Amino acid sequence: MSASNPGRGFPPDGHPDRLKWNARYAGRPAPSFTPHPLAVRALALELPDGPVADLACGLSGSALLAAARGRQVTAVDISEVALALLGSRARQEGLDRLVTLAHADLAAWQPRPRSLALVLCTGFWSASVFAAAAGAVAGGGLIGWEALTAEAIQSRPALPSGWCLAPGEPASLLPAGFTVVDQHDVPGRNPGPRRQMLARREA
Repeated sequence: MSASNPGRGFPPDGHPDRLKWNARYAGRPAPSFTPHPLAVRALALELPDGPVADLACGLSGSALLAAARGRQVTAVDISEVALALLGSRARQEGLDRLVTLAHADLAAWQPRPRSLALVLCTGFWSASVFAAAAGAVAGGGLIGWEALTAEAIQSRPALPSGWCLAPGEPASLLPAGFTVVDQHDVPGRNPGPRRQMLARREA
């Protein structure tokens, strides 16, 4: 397994999100590393050859599932605590040679265009990161995304609107050449309702 520092994407020591998520992951009980249902679905569909990226991965069973299917996986997160736990689990499962841990702030993440068979993100929203992720999907590849909808603000008024999907997003933000496989809302009370999308770039 390798660890990467993606240049200027590397988060500074005092980055508030780095501190918050490091503290949260350090205080959690033993993680289950259960793959996200969207990742299970995406990996069951036809994909071109090539690697997978799991963005804001946290304690990602999705990255492990992709590696278990023989894919090279880059797991990107701002928390080195989460990445260390994920790396340890990858070693235990004999998947470490397929998993690259990337300690990065996604706001500065710069993937190579059309280089990834699958991009997953299941707990984060930024329109600019979504645009970069969509640009990184190879021909015939998939992008799978889940994030909070604007309705979540009703139960959490302090939640920044920029962290939530507006109506129609993220499908409405896809560039030309993508076909939406599915987009639907997932009810939830904590932290709130979410929307899932799966889309494919034309070959």
